[in-house]
Amino acid sequence: MEKRHAGKVAVITGAAAGIGRAFAVRLASEGAEIAVVDLNAADQTLEEVKAAGGRAVAFQCDVADPAAIARLGDDVEKAFGRCDILVNNAGIFPSRKFEDIELEHWRHMIAVNLDSVFLMSKRFVPGMRDRKWGRVVNMASNSFGQVAPGLTHYIASKGGVIGFTRALASELGAEGITVNAIAPGFTRTEGTLAREPNFRGHTSEQLYGILAERQAIPRAPTPEDMAGTLSYLVSGDADLITAQTFYVDGGLVRAS
Repeated sequence: MEKRHAGKVAVITGAAAGIGRAFAVRLASEGAEIAVVDLNAADQTLEEVKAAGGRAVAFQCDVADPAAIARLGDDVEKAFGRCDILVNNAGIFPSRKFEDIELEHWRHMIAVNLDSVFLMSKRFVPGMRDRKWGRVVNMASNSFGQVAPGLTHYIASKGGVIGFTRALASELGAEGITVNAIAPGFTRTEGTLAREPNFRGHTSEQLYGILAERQAIPRAPTPEDMAGTLSYLVSGDADLITAQTFYVDGGLVRAS
């Protein structure tokens, strides 16, 4: 595979499993060195990166904790020297009826899904500015474009990610840094498969099928679909693309 990210260092949050693992393996296979950031053990990600011929180091971090992110930044710079590509992928996806959402639920959702994007960017963007080059990719959600019940606090957090992406891109574009977002559909991962029953009593397999029938491309998204989009956005081919949100959901938002 072409080493189009050779010489770059990518920091990827939520990289122990699912979409984050696919991100790490894809960028490593194309030459990037990877800082694998997660609350959980990332042994499988490290093994897959090694099998792809890449180098990765795992860092345990609670991305909702400002002090933990400060320590992470220091540790990443000690291990790699810098961060060229920041992928804010970590997030949570609990469903809860609006009347059952307490303030603590709301604040936890915002802390993990939105505050972390701000905090990670605050820590690593200054180094990109110094080098006049950088890529920031934030994970949004297609639920912002098609809306689903039981996700008020989740959709609010992801809407914030989209707004933050556009605003930060406007500030950094003249300094060689692009900022974009990827908005996945309901992706076939270990995490979504573990949610049983899912929305309105459906299993995940049933929900994949229901959504696929509404899509222009009738199949469930995979982590590899997201990884291809990420690889493009952090490459030189996307030098003039910033402030955009890419819906990678088989056309579900189009169909809604």
